[in-house]
Amino acid sequence: MTAARVPLVLASASPARLATLRSAGIEPVVIVSGVDEDQVSCLPPAELALQLAELKCAAVAVRDDVPPDALVLGCDSVLELPPAPGAGGQGEALGKPHDADEARERWRSMRGRTAVLHSGHSLREVATGRVAAATGSTLVHFADVGDDEIEAYVATGEPLHVAGAFTIDGFGGAFVRGIEGDHHNVVGVSLPLLRELVLELGHAWTDLWT
Repeated sequence: MTAARVPLVLASASPARLATLRSAGIEPVVIVSGVDEDQVSCLPPAELALQLAELKCAAVAVRDDVPPDALVLGCDSVLELPPAPGAGGQGEALGKPHDADEARERWRSMRGRTAVLHSGHSLREVATGRVAAATGSTLVHFADVGDDEIEAYVATGEPLHVAGAFTIDGFGGAFVRGIEGDHHNVVGVSLPLLRELVLELGHAWTDLWT
């Protein structure tokens, strides 16, 4: 395997993002940002996802162990659950649930409804400090799952570690009736959007392949 002409550093601990990039021919260096996701709040869900992605990217890009010719990618995902029918108001931003009880409540409110998964992407060119950033948004239609299914799903532990308390590429995949938009964005990193950011910084997408 030859080395990528442009190394990519992934500022995320997400195994799903890593697996997605690997399946696309990219072998990133993983450096976890350590950014506290709870430090940012009171923003619309799409803006929240982008700002957290930018914070993670910036935190890693300045580290001494980052290659000087690298691109650093920060990502963050937030699920926007619209108000219940007739409730009015703004959509609720849902990150990772804090515990099993919160995950259960999330699923009781999400089941049978449609939400929007926002994934913020921030890509920084270390050599120049230039940044290209954008948010991808995908509609997610949830199945009307029963209480027993919710209990069993929460017991797997999976919904405690992911934005919106669900995955589309794991146990939770059976509880998603369908999506409108980019599948990879729901996993946590939109490959088409990332390609556009790479091109915006003047690089070829294929230069990231190994």
